[in-house]
Amino acid sequence: MPDPIPGIHHITAIATDAQRNVDFYVGVLGLRLVKRTVNFDDPGTYHLYFGDEKGNPGTILTFFPWTGIQSGRRGTGQATAIGFAVPQDSFGFWIERFTRLGVEYDRPQRRLDEQVLAFRDRDGLALELIGVPGVESKPAWEANGISGKEAIRSFHTVTLCEDGMERTAELLTSMGAKKAKEEGSYFRYTFGEGESASNVDLHRTPEFLRGVVAGGSVHHVAYRVPNDAAQVEWQEKVREIGLNVTPVLDRQYFKSIYFREPGGVLFEIATDPPGFAVDEPESALGQVLKLPPWLEKYRADIEESLPKLHQPELVAEKQS
Repeated sequence: MPDPIPGIHHITAIATDAQRNVDFYVGVLGLRLVKRTVNFDDPGTYHLYFGDEKGNPGTILTFFPWTGIQSGRRGTGQATAIGFAVPQDSFGFWIERFTRLGVEYDRPQRRLDEQVLAFRDRDGLALELIGVPGVESKPAWEANGISGKEAIRSFHTVTLCEDGMERTAELLTSMGAKKAKEEGSYFRYTFGEGESASNVDLHRTPEFLRGVVAGGSVHHVAYRVPNDAAQVEWQEKVREIGLNVTPVLDRQYFKSIYFREPGGVLFEIATDPPGFAVDEPESALGQVLKLPPWLEKYRADIEESLPKLHQPELVAEKQS
């Protein structure tokens, strides 16, 4: 029996414009662009990684920016919201910042005994800031006018929208999660001790239409394991459960296997190592295009096909 999954490794979503994506997640939310590479299955498209200073597992939000892709539709069989952990008293700062920068947001509300500020990125991807007690003591990446008093620390929760949740709940339990809370149509499953990037909320909505994954949608949710051996154990466990699972794929910064949970959301299990400093120093993460060895011979053509990117120049201050 493999060891329990400790939590979320990364979440990958779909954007429609690479520079606008960088402007929002770096310039507005203050995350670090820790890697600019390409989609290994579609090298004419960027794969952009945002996270904390080192791109630690549990902080990594990645995007495939596919120019011209249609907008998705939120519904069942999807991960429909990504929640970030922030200090509990930071909501005033974020509301002021979102108002000033034209970010769509809702009034804060309480859900599952937590304060939640829901907002959307420029493609309509549903995001949430969740006030977490004690998170201010964790290290913070401070950038673009965001200090450690307000900065995003990690993921807190990913919400899966399901028309029926029993088999998905059974899968999460087999992966090591425990049912922690319930409120209305929300059911929380928590990995480990419930620290950063450990919560999966199942939102039971049989009245919703089936979701369409496209622009402004989550593509997949990745869970973490400590090494290759643990990943192979989980690959076999997924097979035993009766789900189709891919071979191990080398993603350069981690290795991956993929499968769909019973409700239809694409899951990944990714290794913590080797991490993002495997091909560039931590001090220079995300500054230049990095390619895996098997694509280096195509670098000139790939660079020609990709739009030029630049880091935002203090987006918040420029628009104030």
